[in-house]
Amino acid sequence: MSDSKPEQIAQTTSAGRDIFATTRWTVVIAAGRSKEPHADVALEELCRTYWYPLYAYVRRRGYSHEDGEDLTQAFFSRFLEKNYLEGLSSEKGRFRAFLLIALKHFLANEWDRTNRQKRGGGVPLLSLDGQEADTRYQINPADHLSPDKLYDRAWAVTLLERVITRLRGENSTEDKVRIFEQLKPFLTVGKSAIPYARAAEELQLTEGAVRVAVHRLRGRYRELLRDEIRQTLSDAGQVEEELRTLFQAFSP
Repeated sequence: MSDSKPEQIAQTTSAGRDIFATTRWTVVIAAGRSKEPHADVALEELCRTYWYPLYAYVRRRGYSHEDGEDLTQAFFSRFLEKNYLEGLSSEKGRFRAFLLIALKHFLANEWDRTNRQKRGGGVPLLSLDGQEADTRYQINPADHLSPDKLYDRAWAVTLLERVITRLRGENSTEDKVRIFEQLKPFLTVGKSAIPYARAAEELQLTEGAVRVAVHRLRGRYRELLRDEIRQTLSDAGQVEEELRTLFQAFSP
């Protein structure tokens, strides 16, 4: 992860509220307690994307890998089965914050160790890759972080990974993949640090062509980053604040 400041990663732009009418989290909030298929799909997509930060939070609370996996799976099974959204309003418009509050409530009041379902029993509502999660947690445990800050950092990393995945998908042709993989490291560094001449030589392009390609790639990266944040909010005015909050998680 680069040490770039949030303003180096996403520029401030204005956005109309009509853009937010079709975001995943807004769809979920609008559906409320009703079982509307499109709302269920939107909620499951959000949960599938951002389950790892919850696993990391549970592990930082002192649980083992096996217990962390069980707890995270049990939470999502309960979360997707029960009406956790009753009474939810647009004032509670950050999915990140809402999900963590729901998990804390679950850990404090609803997890009964004595009645824990045996591993492998039942059919989980959300399939989680526990081995992959444990590997990620072990690689970068960041032991000095509180559970809440680790959660925010893991959320930010997951967000950026999703943005990169989308950007790679948009550059999926053979020639574009080659250019994308070469220029990807330049997405989050200062412009003055980009070795345009070296990249041009390696790609067998002119330096001018590389400058244009980097400019376009960085612009699209910012657009997708803001769009991914948008999908977890219900208020256009929260995008910049959410961006700052997430990248503050990388501060000491």
